[in-house]
Amino acid sequence: MSIVVTYLAYLLVSIGLTLLVGRVLWRSGRLFLLDAFDGSDNAASGISRLHVVTFYLISLGFVALTMRTSGGSISARQAIELLATKIGEVLLVLAVLYVVSIVVLTRLRRRLSVQAQASTDAPAAGPQATPPQKPASSARASASPALWRPAPRRTAQ
Repeated sequence: MSIVVTYLAYLLVSIGLTLLVGRVLWRSGRLFLLDAFDGSDNAASGISRLHVVTFYLISLGFVALTMRTSGGSISARQAIELLATKIGEVLLVLAVLYVVSIVVLTRLRRRLSVQAQASTDAPAAGPQATPPQKPASSARASASPALWRPAPRRTAQ
């Protein structure tokens, strides 16, 4: 059996699995982020797309890097063993990437809920808790969402 046939089978199966897992990750990640963004579909879809593109790049990069093997002509048994080993490696990498993705989304969701809680608590604290006004030059920066800014540190009083 030709090594080229084994390479093609490896590529087809690996790319198919990557696309399948990426699609599941996009769908479930988007729903997860919709909850975190209080139903904002644009924000949830945008971050989910960025997340899935990163997933695709890492997993397909792994597939490309692990495709090469030594030897030119192999038997059918060796081809099946090689294909099973390589697909097993891809499945393990996809599983690790999926778990890492879930952890990242969970942390993002937790951070957003903490920020939302802090923003709802701030007006109730009274007028002395209002932040100082920013100069007009930073109006563009204040228009961006507080998603990527670190939450303020609370100190013991």
